[in-house]
Amino acid sequence: MMNPEIEFELMKNHASELRRAAAHHRRVREAEQGNKSERRSLFGKRRSS
Repeated sequence: MMNPEIEFELMKNHASELRRAAAHHRRVREAEQGNKSERRSLFGKRRSS
């Protein structure tokens, strides 16, 4: 039904999205472990704005 090339592009885009999300998640986790109070207030400010 779909063009195989388009399907392949969508799969590639989806994979890179997942990779970026995983990398971001890992950075957040490392930052939280690294120093909790400072980073948490920084994340809190970013979330509220």
